[in-house]
Amino acid sequence: MNSFDNKKIIVALSGGVDSAVAAALLKKKGYDVVGVYFRFFESTWKPSFQVKKIAKKLGIPLKIIDARKEFKKRVIDYFLNAYKTEITPNPCVVCNKEMKFRLLFDLMGKYKADYVATGHYARLGREIPNPKSQIPNKSKLQITNYKLLQARDKTKDQSYFLHRLSQKDLAKTIFPLGEYKKSDVKKMAKKMKLPTLENESQDICFVADNDIQRFLSKNIKLKPGNIADEAGKTLGKHKGLPLYTIGQRKGIEIGPPASRQEREALRASGTRPYYVAKKNLKKNELIVTNEPKKLLTKKFWVSEMNWLNPKIKLPLRAEVQIRYRAPKVSAIIRKAGNARWEVRSGKFLRAVTPGQSAVFCRGKEILGGGIIT
Repeated sequence: MNSFDNKKIIVALSGGVDSAVAAALLKKKGYDVVGVYFRFFESTWKPSFQVKKIAKKLGIPLKIIDARKEFKKRVIDYFLNAYKTEITPNPCVVCNKEMKFRLLFDLMGKYKADYVATGHYARLGREIPNPKSQIPNKSKLQITNYKLLQARDKTKDQSYFLHRLSQKDLAKTIFPLGEYKKSDVKKMAKKMKLPTLENESQDICFVADNDIQRFLSKNIKLKPGNIADEAGKTLGKHKGLPLYTIGQRKGIEIGPPASRQEREALRASGTRPYYVAKKNLKKNELIVTNEPKKLLTKKFWVSEMNWLNPKIKLPLRAEVQIRYRAPKVSAIIRKAGNARWEVRSGKFLRAVTPGQSAVFCRGKEILGGGIIT
């Protein structure tokens, strides 16, 4: 008899390859799998038909949950309000904690399930004190600490987006794809003949074609203003401060023109492109610099810290990642008040952006993270 028999698990399905294979692997292990599809916004109705095909192919029950109102309130409104206050939000981090996993755990309680699972590329580790002394009770090993670990496939690792989970969450979560490469997952889907969607999910699911500027222009009242250099000289006009982010180069519409010949001529004369350095909200002014070194820093602060590892002691030396896919850099983290932490990195970091997540890790373990202020 399989040790997973009669263990019920709620699996989030999206219609894509990853979640479908995750559900298939869990069923193969002997879990009693229940699929769930969350309808978060209008255009997510179409994939639900694909999810139905997947559930039918796997022979599992499927629940379709209409969560559009709550998604708008918790994710879309957060996204728009962040841009209104001139910070750059991280909707995927918020969505995972406040929507996907919260709803999954609600359903786990409702249907008396034992675990929840997703198609995220991440792994779990467990600390077991004196495992040899517990061998007689191997099926009930005492676990003192759960660890969130990076996936084997470094190119697909999504642990960055999961850093706001808790020990309680990790204890009831399974990531079936953590040990696999994306190429292996695609091969398994093909071998199992799973009727999945071919397109990969986009960066921000509720923004059509990932066109953030168009989405913001449609949903926020924009006020044009001046673009100025650090000396106060006006260089042009911006279309509205929410449309720009720290470190941005493209779309400022000043500096070197689009012509290749003109760009080469300007480069030869020593003219350099401009980057967004900061925003002056009082003057509604976009401040730019043509000196990239001014975007570099070794110190910044974070708030809303969530430590996944309860054994953390400060000051802490760890690696910090200031945005998804950014390189990890050695840093020291110290408490800097009741709700702030100071981060000093060993190397210069470029365009540290308020609103983004700073995630801390040691080796492959995600220790926790907070919001850059």
